[in-house]
Amino acid sequence: MDLSHNRTVKTVAILLLLAAITQPIYTALYLGAPEVDRSFLWGLEGLLFVLLAAFGGSALVMAKRHTLGFSAIAFAAALNVVQVGVGLTQFGPFREAAEANPELGGVAFSVVAFSFFGYNAAKILLGLAAIEFGMAKMKAGGKALGGLTALVGVVAFVANTLVMMFGLEGFLPSPVAGGSGVLATLLLALCLFGMKSEE
Repeated sequence: MDLSHNRTVKTVAILLLLAAITQPIYTALYLGAPEVDRSFLWGLEGLLFVLLAAFGGSALVMAKRHTLGFSAIAFAAALNVVQVGVGLTQFGPFREAAEANPELGGVAFSVVAFSFFGYNAAKILLGLAAIEFGMAKMKAGGKALGGLTALVGVVAFVANTLVMMFGLEGFLPSPVAGGSGVLATLLLALCLFGMKSEE
């Protein structure tokens, strides 16, 4: 498969858009219908992130500009693969172990905290990518979309940094960090759809 840089970037944008859509759906099911099995949706996210790591890395090595942004996207995807993998394979067994032996509650929480550490680190990288491509969009004439993307990217970067540093029970509610990261991902995808070809 020999894809052009332009098609690769558009594929990255599509994958980012799909990831930005699936995360609110997962959260809505978790809050509104916790009895619904969400493993398929989580597995789908895992697939999206695996593909995003590959296409983001491909865009990075072909890029003449914005290498920081493409690097951030590729490594964010890799971190999310680990985060999803921990959730799918370890949340259940450790929760069952903690229910059987309450003394293991701290261990079960540490697994969840580790998963969210990776989640927040990935959102920091996506915030960084949103800043990079938002500023590029502004320079290309799209001041409204570019400015909003860069601004939300800064919020995502700062919020997720605080949660990563001080934990899920720190002074900043973790939904603020996650929500700003998802919005930054959505806006980042929109910026990439309108990115001018380097070819």
